[in-house]
Amino acid sequence: MRLLLLEDDAILGEGLRDYLRGEGHVVDWFGSLRALQAVAGEPYDAWLVDWQLPDGSGLDWLSRQRQRGDGTPAFMLTARDRLEERVRGLDGGADDYLVKPFDPAELAARLRVLQRRGAAGGAGSCRVGDADIDLAAHSVQVAGQRVALTAREWALLEALLRRAGRVVAKADLERLLLGADAEVQSNALEVHVSSVRRKLGRDLIETVRGLGYRITLSDR
Repeated sequence: MRLLLLEDDAILGEGLRDYLRGEGHVVDWFGSLRALQAVAGEPYDAWLVDWQLPDGSGLDWLSRQRQRGDGTPAFMLTARDRLEERVRGLDGGADDYLVKPFDPAELAARLRVLQRRGAAGGAGSCRVGDADIDLAAHSVQVAGQRVALTAREWALLEALLRRAGRVVAKADLERLLLGADAEVQSNALEVHVSSVRRKLGRDLIETVRGLGYRITLSDR
């Protein structure tokens, strides 16, 4: 998953970023609302938002995104633990609420729940060409044989499957796989696409010239 982490505490932010990257996520970490201007409109699978930031309220920012119709799943990360504050946070647009201090393993577990729910409502268990894919279990088989994918190959496959039937722009895929602050080699995405095709089938990922890539689900 590509995650937006909005947290002004440098120690906590760095720790969460590194832990979640170790779990296989792509994490863009920002310490202020102003810094978010660099990624305005970027695609994310979830937002991790601190309530109180040096230049405003994370909850107010989240509420504005909801008013604009953005339904990206959001986790409120805050030291505010009173019942009325938790209710306000959830009513203000958060899908989940963690009170600091919390163990990063709990956040990672809640993200796995989010992934399972997304899989249940979308392309979690599907067939594409000759490949049987279960995103929630991180399992793929071709002709009954399990195939191992790298973390980046899984990220590419998940990004396309969660947008099955739609063309995903090359630039969006690069950011979903590598994050906003990564130095992207000119052919990095093509290398990952080629590797997934080699392992799972040449026709699995369709190239839409001038636009990007697309996966179309097969009828079972």
